[in-house]
This record gives sequence, structure tokens and C-alpha cells, in this order.
Amino acid sequence: MGQFTDFDAADVRALIEAYPLAWVVTPDGDIATASLLPLIGEFGEDGGLRALIGHLARRNPLHARLAETGRATILFNGPSGYVSPEHAGRRDWAPTWNYAQLRITADVRIDTDLTDLSLDVLVEAMERGRATPWSRDEIADRYSTMAGAIIGFRAEVTALEGRFKLGQDEKVGTLRSILAGHPDPDLVRWMRRFNPGRC
Repeated sequence: MGQFTDFDAADVRALIEAYPLAWVVTPDGDIATASLLPLIGEFGEDGGLRALIGHLARRNPLHARLAETGRATILFNGPSGYVSPEHAGRRDWAPTWNYAQLRITADVRIDTDLTDLSLDVLVEAMERGRATPWSRDEIADRYSTMAGAIIGFRAEVTALEGRFKLGQDEKVGTLRSILAGHPDPDLVRWMRRFNPGRC
């Protein structure tokens, strides 16, 4: 594996859980129906990503395209940011952009029976840790009407590629300067994750 493509199942899970909003597009790259959708990972006993659970509006043009093709490309964009020579503490160093991304190919099953599940797992993930987590029971009178406008799906992962360009190629002194001076704490945290023992 290359320097920026060396990652594991825990890195995939951490990225999806921290940045769940992903572009979902049909394999033919139909940009007109591409949609940003929040997705929740389903992981196996080995920690590997097996599937993604989500939902979308029935009137979303992507709904019809996914029902027709049964496949999707899913693009997650994690932490990212411009890195200036100022951050590196070097004027003889060219600026760059650090980032983390996942590209997933999946077989998609759209099913009304998945709608409640897709909403429940999303709300549970997003409300976790709040003092008074919200649940859909709190809108019981309106829920059935609202749920009728959406439909759930399960996207079974068939291929996964990632690229985590997070300073692994920098000299230790430059890396430490970037970590000390970069203003984005999320990017810094991920750079530390991918540079153990160097920072």
C-alpha cells in the first residue's frame, strides 16, 4: 500500500462516524441525481465496514436511479485543510492540502421496511451523548406522515478505497511545526492519528 493509502478498519469507522454526510452517486456518475445523505455504518465482528444505512426523500431523483441500478458510489470527505508554509515554519516549503477520503462501491437495496431502522440508527448516532437525547416517539402524531415521504436503504459494501494524506510524508520537524501551528483542531487530531511516534 502507498503512504497515504495505509489505513485500517478502525480508521474507516472513525471517519464515517465523525463525518457521516456523504455524496451518493450512481455508478455512471449521473451528477444531476448526486445527493448528500447522512449514512451510518454497519460493521462486522472483525471491525470491517459491511454496509451503510440511510434514507432519502421519495421525490429525490436519486431514489428512482438507485431503484433502477441497484448500485451506488459513496464518497466520504473527512477532515481537510490548507497547510501554509507559515504552519510548517519554512519559507522553502510549498503549501499543500491535507485531507482524508473514502470511496465506496455498494449494492443498494431500497425498502420501506428499512425506513424506521434508518431513522432510528441515525437519530441514535447523532443524539448520543446529549443530556436529553431526542427520539422519534416525541413526534408520534406526525411521524407516520413524515415517514411516508422518505424511504430507507441498505448499501452493502462491495469495494472500498481510501486516501489519508495527513502529513505522513513530512520530516518530523516540519510535521511538529504544522501540528503546533495549524488552527484546525480536527485536522491536527487526524494528523496525529496517522503519525504515531512522530509527533
